[in-house]
Parts: sequence; C-alpha cells; structure tokens
Amino acid sequence: MRKGNVYLLIFILALFGFALWSIVPLDRNIFGREGLRLGLDLKGGTYLVYQADVGDIEPGTEDEIMDGVQGVIGRRIDALGITESIVQVQKREEEYNIVIQLPGITDIEKAKEMVGLFTVLEFREQDAGGNWTAAQGTVNGEALTLTSRYFKDNTYATVDSYGKAYLIFEWNETGAQLSKQITTRLIGKQMAIYLGDEPLKGEDGRIIAPVVQSVIEDKGQIEGLSLVDAQELSRLLNAGRIDVPLGRWADKVFEPSVPLYERTVDATLGQDSIQKSIVAAVIGIVLLVIFMLVYYRLPGLVACLSLGIYGVLLLAIFKLVPITLTLPGVAGFVVSLGMAVDANVLIFERMKEELREGRSLAAAVEAGFNRAWPAIRDSNITTFIACIILIWLGGELGALMVRGFALTLLIGVALSMFTAITVTRTFLRLFIGSRTVTNLTAYGVTPRQIVRNTK
Repeated sequence: MRKGNVYLLIFILALFGFALWSIVPLDRNIFGREGLRLGLDLKGGTYLVYQADVGDIEPGTEDEIMDGVQGVIGRRIDALGITESIVQVQKREEEYNIVIQLPGITDIEKAKEMVGLFTVLEFREQDAGGNWTAAQGTVNGEALTLTSRYFKDNTYATVDSYGKAYLIFEWNETGAQLSKQITTRLIGKQMAIYLGDEPLKGEDGRIIAPVVQSVIEDKGQIEGLSLVDAQELSRLLNAGRIDVPLGRWADKVFEPSVPLYERTVDATLGQDSIQKSIVAAVIGIVLLVIFMLVYYRLPGLVACLSLGIYGVLLLAIFKLVPITLTLPGVAGFVVSLGMAVDANVLIFERMKEELREGRSLAAAVEAGFNRAWPAIRDSNITTFIACIILIWLGGELGALMVRGFALTLLIGVALSMFTAITVTRTFLRLFIGSRTVTNLTAYGVTPRQIVRNTK
C-alpha cells in the first residue's frame, strides 16, 4: 500500500475509535451531554399548542414579537433544567401558534406550570364585598393592571439576618407609575399577590397579602416565600416577559392560558416504539448483510465493514451535536443506510464490469470508483435538495416529524458519501495492495465471464 493509503487508514480507524468511545454506552456523559436525545414519540412527554393574540400589537412587528416569545419560553424551560425541549413558532396566514414539546414530562398540568406561561404575578386589592380584584391604575389615559410584566429583569432572592426570605424586584417606568397610584390609596390595607388564577402562598400555606405600609414607587419586596420558592420564581421572572397573550380562540372569544391543543405520549408507548424500531433495524441490517455477502462476496464484506463504521459515526454525530431523534428520524436513518448500500452497489457493479473486460484488480477498483462517482454524486445532490425543501416546509408548517425525517436523512446521506467513497475504497486498496485475496471469484467474477467478454 502507498503511504497515503496507510495514513488514511489510520485516520479512519482513529475516527471510528473516537466515535465508538463517545457512544458506548449510549447513556454515557460525553462532553457534558448525556446519551442520545430522544423526541416525544420515543421518550414520552407533553405536546402543547397555544394561539397568540396579536391583535393589539403594531402591524408588521408580529414576526419579531413571536420570535421574542419563543425565546422567553425557551429560557423559562432552560431555567428549570428541562432538556431536549422544543419551542417553535408556527405561522398560518395571519395566525400565530406556539408549539411546545417537553419530552419526559407526562403530567399536562405540571408541563403547563413548567413552561411558565402562568408565571405572571398579579397584584390584587379587596373590593367592598371582600373579593380580591385586580389592582388597577391609569397611565396615559389607559387603565392597566399592576403585574410582574412591569418588573425589570433583575429580581433576586435574598435572606435577612434572621433567615427570612425576600423576593426583591424593581419596577420599570410604567410599573412605577401604577405602583405609586395603587399603594397611595391602599396604605393600611392589604394587597394580595396572585400567580395566574391562584393566590401566592407562603411557607405556612396562608395567602401572601401584606399590608401596605408606605407608597412603593421604584422598588419593592415580597416576603413569606421559602428561599427555594423565591429563587425559582426569580429565575422564571428574569427569563423575560411574554409580550402577547397566549391561549386559544373559541367562538371568536380569546381564552387566555388555555391551550389550543394538548397531548401526552406515555413513556411506555415511547419505549415500545424504540423496541420495535430496533427489531426492524436489526432485521433489515441482517438481510442486507446476507445479500451483500452472497452476491458481492469480498467487496460485500468490505461494504458491511464500511456500513458498520458509518452507523457508529452517525450515532456519534446524533449524540455529540446533539440531534433529537424521533421515530421519523429513525426512518430517515434506515433510508440513509439503504442509500449508503446503493452507492456501494454502483461501485461494485462498475468494478465487476472492469474485471470482466480483463483489467487488473487494482485498475478495476480505481475505475469502478471513478466511473460510479458521477452517478453517486448526482443522486445524492437530488436527495440533498429534497431534504432541504422538506426541512424548510416542515419548519414553516410546523410539521416537526417531517423535519426530523429530512434532517436525519440529510446527515446520513452526506456521511454515506464519505464512507462509500473513502472508507470502502481504502479497505479494498488494503486487500488488493497486500495481495491477501487475488482470486477473482472472491470479487464476484468467474474466469469464464472474463473469457466470454474479451472475445
């Protein structure tokens, strides 16, 4: 073998060794990431869709506002340590939806709470009948309710010398005006704090409704929470505010905080999908190996070794990037595996034609790869184009499963070009250069065929 081929072989083996080390076992923590990222259909979890009420925002700014909402929800989820989540904006004509996937969270109500759509503190006062109603003031002639939407993103939790926890917050300009008006008229009276539709409660289980002692204009504090609750609430509030109401439209009436669609996938169902996918993949791979060995013999064995390296490298990419693997993604992986074999088939058939014409093994291998390359290149380019279109359409239409299939197929086909052209050729050069196997029968060609085709 030439030195260049030896170096290439060393590179391939080193790359394979690193990829194998990174994925075995599949739940091993490598570079700060744990195991393969599994999607909702494989791991189980919650799927939520909310409609956005964009009627009150300035026309032309909808896309920018919705991108901000997407980022806020994503940060709130990240602040709680939820991994592998997906938050996506879905646009259909003039309607905007937020699609949220939370793998591993199968409790719908817990999922809603974790998303933080209801993490808006509302300050309320008592009316004449003793009922808690929204505390309101007027800014620029508009009646507004005092909520944590007017907090600056710098709230924090602290404790005093007696171990008592406080949530410290600061108002923005609008909040300061509202707070001054409301606390001025409520001196000596209680002001309750609600989280969504539920009153905020302290460690003793009682509603947090402190008596207003003085006018609060710039800064304030909430006491009565445990330190853990105060810290968690601070993280969620600092993740940002959602600038448009999220909920659903029903009979032309907007219902805030109510999802348009919600679904849970049981973890058992996801595990069953994984098992069936593994069984299907194993059956397909076994049949593939048998066919390649019987029909192409030694080149078929080389192709199987190349496909083994391909599979390990692809799993390493999925794990280290990381890429969320869904059931359609598994299908994309299997299809890309078949296309990798297809490239080898084209190469081997061209190589056999060259051998039948009387060329030497080395010349037949080089000619087979060179003449098969244009067909492999063109077919894979058309596949890339189709995958890119599917990824784009999947993002525009919110078809995440289509997008997952296309993304996995795109990566798989790109990697298959490397293994088919580089890995397979290097291994064949190794066998031929070392003269380990020189009998043409091992390459699928009999001496009779050579004689018949050279007359």
